[in-house]
Amino acid sequence: MAKVYSENATHRANLDAAENTRQQSAPAGSTQAVCKAADIVYGRSGLASAIANNCATNVFVSMLRELGTGGQ
Repeated sequence: MAKVYSENATHRANLDAAENTRQQSAPAGSTQAVCKAADIVYGRSGLASAIANNCATNVFVSMLRELGTGGQ
């Protein structure tokens, strides 16, 4: 997955924490369903952080739509 970068230090720290959680939740050899679930949790965490820190949300909304959650 491509790394999302933000100039906002709080948002950047939240994204790093979410990415670490995503990687731990879907280690190598995980099923597609496990990987998708981990990606959805990451996307929702990123979206919540972007909203809370007044950062752009479009990358997370797009990601969640592509994952089939309707951007939520």
